Amino acid sequence: MKYILSSIVILTLAVSAWAADISKTGLRDTPLDQNPPPPLMSQQSNDDLRKARNYPEQPPIIPHKTEDYQVDARVNECMTCHSRRAVAESQAPMVSITHFMDREGQFLASVSPRRYFCNQCHVSQHEVRVPVNNSFVDIDHVLAQPQ
Repeated sequence: MKYILSSIVILTLAVSAWAADISKTGLRDTPLDQNPPPPLMSQQSNDDLRKARNYPEQPPIIPHKTEDYQVDARVNECMTCHSRRAVAESQAPMVSITHFMDREGQFLASVSPRRYFCNQCHVSQHEVRVPVNNSFVDIDHVLAQPQ
């Protein structure tokens, strides 16, 4: 019994000493028990150029600032440029026809309530340093590889 108890104590001390060695971890390189100030917000991309999509069903990326846009149950400020009536004047792309379909596949006269909150799928981009390397390869690149 003494042997088992002493083994457990030694094992516990060894594990706690090993855990104490891990002083910095994560993307910000700070100890886990500290809450460092967040980095400053980066600039939003605002070039109004359409970005290429990385995969077939990817929602389009918003190429302009949207931080002050009101999108709630009463107002959707995105529709001032992207509605069917406004695209001729604004020259912005109209929302996809799929946004006018309800869940049964019936077409509606206006944007479906389930597609009304644009920022659920569409996001603005920020000019940032990539925190983690990414090895994503789109399908066109994969298909171009020799077999």
